[in-house]
Amino acid sequence: MKTLLGRVPDQLSIGERRQFAGKWIAVELYSPRTLPLRRIEAAGDSVADCTRQLRDKQLPPTSFEFQQIHPAY
Repeated sequence: MKTLLGRVPDQLSIGERRQFAGKWIAVELYSPRTLPLRRIEAAGDSVADCTRQLRDKQLPPTSFEFQQIHPAY
């Protein structure tokens, strides 16, 4: 899942969406003040996994939204 880190969720290929379907990702919440890059900062089997990874990086989980990856179709 480390291959997802730093990527833009909307740019995942169909194959990647199929491969990682059901996994969770953390993407920084949009704010006009901060204008985040909207890149995947954490990925795991659950929101708890993503939260742990964010805390390990000293990032506040409350500044991120958690999304489940779904197949492209």
